[in-house]
Amino acid sequence: MKYKDKRLALKAIVKDRSASAEKRRNAQMALQSLPPDASPTRLRNRCVITGRANGVYRRFGLGRNKLRESAMQGYIPGLVKSSW
Repeated sequence: MKYKDKRLALKAIVKDRSASAEKRRNAQMALQSLPPDASPTRLRNRCVITGRANGVYRRFGLGRNKLRESAMQGYIPGLVKSSW
């Protein structure tokens, strides 16, 4: 991530009780001024082909629709459609 190191440093200053109140406030303001998408909690699993956010299988990195298509075409080794 682009802002990971900066976020960690600012968060450490904010949590440090021995730092001056002004320094902690400035760090908190700098942390708030970072772009919202820099936060790791805003990241989301997405399908690498379509960008779909819902129904994504982590193991394959594909959405359920594309996973099924790829499996039926034989592009994913070891994955077969089960029937019983």
